[in-house]
Amino acid sequence: MRLGIVGAGAMVAEFLEHAAPRIEGLEVVGLLARPRSLENARELAARTGVGLVTDSVDELFGSGIDTVYVAVPNVAHVVYARDALERGLHVIVEKPMTSTVAEAEELAALAAERGLFLFEAITTVHLGTYGKVREWLPRVGDVKLVQSQYSQYSRRYDAFRSGEVLPAFDPAQSGGALMDLGLYNLHFVLGLFGEPESAVYTPNVERGIDTSGVLVLRYPTFVATCTAAKDSAGPQGGLIQGTAGRITTALSPNLVGEVRLELNDGTVETFDDGGAADRLAIEFRAFGSVIADDDRLTGAAWLADSLAVSRVQTAARLAAGIRFPADG
Repeated sequence: MRLGIVGAGAMVAEFLEHAAPRIEGLEVVGLLARPRSLENARELAARTGVGLVTDSVDELFGSGIDTVYVAVPNVAHVVYARDALERGLHVIVEKPMTSTVAEAEELAALAAERGLFLFEAITTVHLGTYGKVREWLPRVGDVKLVQSQYSQYSRRYDAFRSGEVLPAFDPAQSGGALMDLGLYNLHFVLGLFGEPESAVYTPNVERGIDTSGVLVLRYPTFVATCTAAKDSAGPQGGLIQGTAGRITTALSPNLVGEVRLELNDGTVETFDDGGAADRLAIEFRAFGSVIADDDRLTGAAWLADSLAVSRVQTAARLAAGIRFPADG
């Protein structure tokens, strides 16, 4: 994979410093940064061995790359992803893939038309511990209740409370708790059970954006609750309760962590392959393998999951009265 990266923020720095060196066959060709961020991008590139730093889309996309990683504020995802696909490049988009499901469906159709891969960079589904949850699921009997929780006090919330609006809390930038931490909850639940019959989001809203909230997903025979907060700290992890036992996860849904199976007959099993510490490398290795093998079935399955999450996310957000410019 010859990768070009759009963005030079904290996520890109983490990827370049901690994940990229451990991904066999990956060459990071260049970084695209805004003019005001070029100096920081050059420093990052110098530390991590990236040769090209530019503020020109044409220069990056024409530099011989085959894949683009889009890691900029949410509202800009669709613009760069669309441009890359139109130029014949595979695309990896940081979560959430787009601001709305209409934008996500547009990108999916364009990728299909051009015969390209389109991935959402969501770590959950690529972790071995999440795979173990899926493997254990039939053993808990009939599922009755599911919980996924991701609450984390954001330092950006302090700025928000003081009047400064950063992208994470800006409706104009497609921010908010549901679009950020809540997305991992949705992938955790929908990746196991598919789309729900209904979804109702009850958020705490400040200045037009959700700083925290609870999403209730109704399935034919059980209910799932997804709690996400950027304005307060709280428990993190997952719980699946069934008639024959339960499954718990130790960490937030982007990490999963140790998973534990406890059955009514006294059986207890645990599993942890340490993937939480290597999550970015794991997901990019998965993307690279699918591209190298031209594995259309796997790529399509991952994209279908992302579209399902976006459908639920968009409908629940709009029903709760949270609107973005991208909603029209």
